[in-house]
Amino acid sequence: MVAAHLQGMTNRISQGVPEGGRFTFGARNEAQVDLGTATGDWDEPHPAIDIEASAGEVTMHRAPLAVEPLTYEQHTWIAENDGMRSRRTMAAASGTYRSSITPPIAGLELSLPSDLAADVEEAVAALTQFNTHARATLGAASPTLGPMSSILLRTESTSSSQIESLTVGARQLALAEIDESTSGNAQVVIANVRAMEAALALADRLDSDAILAMHNHLLSGQRGWEEHAGKYRDQLVWVGSTAVTPIGASHVAPQPEHVQAAINDLVVFMGRDDLPVVAQAAIAHAQFETIHPFVDGNGRTGRALVHAVMASKGVLTDTTAPISAGLLRDTRGYFDALTQYHQGDARPIVERFTDASRFAARSGAHLVDALANEVEETKAAISSLRSDAAAWRLVPHLVAHPVVNAATVKKILGTSDMTAQRGLSQLADAGIIKESTGKMRGRVWHHPGILSVLDSYAQALHRQ
Repeated sequence: MVAAHLQGMTNRISQGVPEGGRFTFGARNEAQVDLGTATGDWDEPHPAIDIEASAGEVTMHRAPLAVEPLTYEQHTWIAENDGMRSRRTMAAASGTYRSSITPPIAGLELSLPSDLAADVEEAVAALTQFNTHARATLGAASPTLGPMSSILLRTESTSSSQIESLTVGARQLALAEIDESTSGNAQVVIANVRAMEAALALADRLDSDAILAMHNHLLSGQRGWEEHAGKYRDQLVWVGSTAVTPIGASHVAPQPEHVQAAINDLVVFMGRDDLPVVAQAAIAHAQFETIHPFVDGNGRTGRALVHAVMASKGVLTDTTAPISAGLLRDTRGYFDALTQYHQGDARPIVERFTDASRFAARSGAHLVDALANEVEETKAAISSLRSDAAAWRLVPHLVAHPVVNAATVKKILGTSDMTAQRGLSQLADAGIIKESTGKMRGRVWHHPGILSVLDSYAQALHRQ
């Protein structure tokens, strides 16, 4: 007899089992299973989990979260030669293809298997605890809470962009915030920050116009794509294959004339208050990505939409959890889960988001603590300054602005050029910030400690 624990075990148990044998675990946390004869000793069948024996292995199967799968319509594609491909290649690029039709989800009846429901509840609790931790660590009235939320939002935007292979370091991103960066990727990621900010600002009215506003902020900052900013597509888009044909693509989005109706349906789904929030956000994201309503920026807009849903439901009220950082740890699993959603099983995408939420809560708390520690060390270093010194007013804002110039400080503090320069000099004299350019004009300062914390967090995330 082998004890198969339903909680905390791996999904496979290696034993000699008859080929093709299949049986179901019971409702208890521990089920005694006779692997020799494929019989079990349990109280009653468990609806969420069963196991299947094949080639000497036993695999646990978890009950799917059923949604209606995609249907398709057939069309003919005539490829246009871009001058870079052979005649034979172009001939193969023309022919019939299938584009998706997204089933409506506005009235989706969602019945989560018991184990998944518990997982979702745990994820929401973790995010809520993270929100509480940020408030408790900094204080609800702390002037650092706003800047801390800002840098967490920027961290989330960076991770979301990295899923699309857009990478940028903390220093270049901070330079881009004050228009001092020459990095093209930094400008694109800053545009994603603006889209995320718009998502949170518009969380109380998640409608089609709000989605367009998020996208407008995103693509307005992406050189060469400005004309498409804030507009639903009027052309076919697909994932995979080549740029000249949808034939062979892994996913062909719905025809452009179907986009608006599909978005309207999604808006109704997001507005519902009878669904578990993390599951609702995950399914809304998967549906959005399936619709692929824009010519570019769908992934980043769709992940911003997740935060809008979370904010609208009151899960995260004071800060932003780095959920995309959790997704970044297993991008293959994330993309596979989207494919399984197309096939009618929402469980994998919900599981990706529950995992990402728990990771976001745990790692986000460590990041908050590390940044708060930098603030406290900075305060200790300037403890000899008078309480009305300009440096004291600037310290909380260094979290959101670890790279600054005089113009930025003047704007942040709403003060004069002289006071801004004085505050920077006080912090530089205390060894808190360092001047980066070596110039007499156009000087830029950075906080090495805060940049190091942000870079260490980013380096710990491995895109897989």
